[in-house]
Amino acid sequence: MNPQMKSDSLIAVAGAGGFIGGHLVKHFLEKGFERIRAVDKRPFGQWYQLHPAAENLCLDCSSEQACIKVSEGASEVYNLAADMGGMGFIERFRVECLRSILINTHMIESAYRAGVQRYFYASSACVYNTQLQQDPNVRALKESDAYPAMAERGYGWEKLISEMFCQEYHAERGLQTFIARFHNVYGPFGTWDGGREKAPAAICRKVVEALETNSGGIEIWGDGRQSRSFMYIDDCVEGIDRITHCDALVATPVNLGSSELVTINELVDKVEKIAGVKLRRTYNLNAPRGVAGRNSDNTLIQQVLHWEPGTSLDAGLRATYDWILEQHEKRKKGLQVVA
Repeated sequence: MNPQMKSDSLIAVAGAGGFIGGHLVKHFLEKGFERIRAVDKRPFGQWYQLHPAAENLCLDCSSEQACIKVSEGASEVYNLAADMGGMGFIERFRVECLRSILINTHMIESAYRAGVQRYFYASSACVYNTQLQQDPNVRALKESDAYPAMAERGYGWEKLISEMFCQEYHAERGLQTFIARFHNVYGPFGTWDGGREKAPAAICRKVVEALETNSGGIEIWGDGRQSRSFMYIDDCVEGIDRITHCDALVATPVNLGSSELVTINELVDKVEKIAGVKLRRTYNLNAPRGVAGRNSDNTLIQQVLHWEPGTSLDAGLRATYDWILEQHEKRKKGLQVVA
């Protein structure tokens, strides 16, 4: 942890009502920090986690005035605010994804003017050159593979230009910036229904629904041969903390993801095993499927931090499936859930 940080130093988390942001607020509260400013544009009832010990604010961070409020008096700012979701969202709503550039543009300027010591930006593996991801047996992507640039349209390009903002604010203005490229984060208290969910949550929900309806079947987007690595949420927040407090990674994009590569079919296998069921599979070849393959090369994070995400997919999926099953049962009983 940054030796300049004290327990009463103010930490601001933008996007705190979302999946990763909510876990990050919890992480810092559990580490003993007493002043956490948690910000999201959604009403409190729609936050995945609402921590009473934090200063919780409903603000739209695409507004300059909101970003000024977020950064005021903060020692560290963590920018996880973005309009995004799983492949079903980012392929269909590219304009909305691109407009998230407003958030980082205003936030980093506000943080600089407020004298923030450290600024974290949540980037994505979607910045990587799509021509390197045309085969399910893809080699793991290293940080330099973002250039020559051919990011995923919309979401990927927004992330790549925002990374450049972070690098230039350090080079020209001396702001300590930190950049993590997330690889498919999953776990409890995340989106699991409604179109923005990612593959692990979507598969867990579909298996739960198949058992509930006794349909005996599951629809898979694509041909099931697409490959990905999936990082459990606890590893994600630990990685954010470690990266943001490592001076060797200032203004340096770094992969934050698991290197455990699986196909979507293998992901379904694992969830079926957890649920104790075998389902008939149908493949929707017209559904959004993203690139054919993507994996995280963890050489840099291992060399610098002597650490990498280590939660096995089997363990993380078990916790995720149990939580989604619990949410499904609550919704059946008419109880309010955030999906």
